[in-house]
Amino acid sequence: MSSKRPVIGIPADQRMIGPHRFHAVGDKYVRAVVEAADAVPFLIPALGEHMGLEELLTRIDGILFTGSPSNVEPYRYNGTPSAPGTLHDAARDATTLPLIPRVVAEGIPMLGICRGFQEVNVAMGGTLTQRLHEVPGFLDHRDNDEDPLEIQYAPAHEVTLERGGLLYMLAGAERVRVNSLHSQGVEHLAPNLVIEARASDGVIEAFSVKDASRFALAVQWHPEWQVMSNSFSHAIFAAFGAASRERAQLK
Repeated sequence: MSSKRPVIGIPADQRMIGPHRFHAVGDKYVRAVVEAADAVPFLIPALGEHMGLEELLTRIDGILFTGSPSNVEPYRYNGTPSAPGTLHDAARDATTLPLIPRVVAEGIPMLGICRGFQEVNVAMGGTLTQRLHEVPGFLDHRDNDEDPLEIQYAPAHEVTLERGGLLYMLAGAERVRVNSLHSQGVEHLAPNLVIEARASDGVIEAFSVKDASRFALAVQWHPEWQVMSNSFSHAIFAAFGAASRERAQLK
């Protein structure tokens, strides 16, 4: 049995920094993979069909779909046009959305966070509500960009975990407090996804892939933030890392 750490792929955003195009991944996600999942991060550029997805799948043992300032383009789920000023990343969509069904089919462990949560739902056939705070009955799930990061990422509300679900087993409790930094959410859940957690207003906060052969979970909040100081967040990444290590040992 190999003692090597598993390799976890992290798809990048495509961003303009000055006049140049960059492929970027947030430091907090990379550190969570190294520290809490005990894995080697492998950054995947947002090159769409030019990435060579078939070859990529042979190189990774798990994959993390991260959060991002950008949103999935609405045409991807037959949604209405975005509000003016909404940031999109067509190159990331072209990379992650075709990749997700293949990852599930291949039994590659998968964790989605925030945008990644929304990507998984869209890629599997679901739709999104673009502005939850404008829907009567829903809470305002956004953060305040002017607050210090410690406040933006502080616990904001409780979620109720589904009894018997993966998150319920990892938490050892029915309710946990999580942070909240999103304006979008699930409108219609994709057919092959199972709810793992809801906020008090009914918004879906986590789901898993039904009958997945290995770890396949997505959450709307940000467990990567200061992951080593939060036992529940650490448990999520540790379980993800363990599943990736198990798959790596079969190679």
